[in-house]
Amino acid sequence: MSRFSTPRTAPSFAALVQSFFTEYLTQQRAMSPRTVATYRDAFVLFLDFATVRLHKQPTTMGLQDITPALILAFLDHLERDRGNSVRTRNARLAALRAFMKFAGHRDVGALHIVEQALGVPKKHFERPMLGFLARAEMLAIIGKPGPSWTSQRDHLLLHMLYNTGARVSEVIGIRLADVALDGAACVHLHGKGRKQRTLPLWRSTVRAVRAWLRVNPELVSTSALLPNRDGQPMTRSNAAQRLALAVAAATPAMPSLRDRRISPHTVRHTTAMHLLQSGERIDEVALWLGHESPTTTHQYTQADLATKEKALAKLQDPNTAVKRFKATDSLLEFLKTL
Repeated sequence: MSRFSTPRTAPSFAALVQSFFTEYLTQQRAMSPRTVATYRDAFVLFLDFATVRLHKQPTTMGLQDITPALILAFLDHLERDRGNSVRTRNARLAALRAFMKFAGHRDVGALHIVEQALGVPKKHFERPMLGFLARAEMLAIIGKPGPSWTSQRDHLLLHMLYNTGARVSEVIGIRLADVALDGAACVHLHGKGRKQRTLPLWRSTVRAVRAWLRVNPELVSTSALLPNRDGQPMTRSNAAQRLALAVAAATPAMPSLRDRRISPHTVRHTTAMHLLQSGERIDEVALWLGHESPTTTHQYTQADLATKEKALAKLQDPNTAVKRFKATDSLLEFLKTL
């Protein structure tokens, strides 16, 4: 610094938070509105907690107030008082860590504070075994469409979920323009982080789409493929509710469905497992599901007992007697002549 320059004033905590959301997340990182909303929710919860804990308003807080003790107390509060899962706890921590890294670049003088805050570890947890459906169970749930408008829409919803293995948010976000029925039939999905992928459609799914369009000739390219009665896209809770009704209707003929918790994500797991069982490679399944990393897809290989049994069958039982190779006389004679 020259003798003519003035020392730079460190940005306030409030200014850092505003820049983090308005500049870093939305402009520099170009994160989706849904991701920004998740980060926002994490900060609202954290600042509400910190206000009570520190007896300070957010505008009067400083980076020095964001101590490891405060962060840990907040995370414990999420689990103990709000009943959040460890997964949610870690997601809130990830939002705080992203902000602290950003703050460290904007306020170099606070690097030691940032380093201490970044030292708060994620909490490990045991991943539950993935639940999935047998093919017969899935087909029973899809069933046959009834004569009503709702029944035909639900039939297409279930077809799309199983055909694509997509997240429920991706399926209810499909517009008519995203579906191509002529030639190589496919659907364009808009996934997490604005990622897009295109998946082929079965002939049965194409027939279900065509039947649905005949019932709804007023739908245009910008219309939701799966609307509610008001013409708006279905919600996640609405899709989950319709699936639950389909499961209940299929249970009398398929008793194995009784007392099972089946969500749209269960159908996603089912598609992944059936792809693996049909011989698809793990990296291909990862692309199909829109996983950012194939390591996320590897959890499916842990859940399929049938695949494990096939792998085990390739190994020799340790109690099996090893047979020694005995050369024929003609082979011995051949070797002796070399």
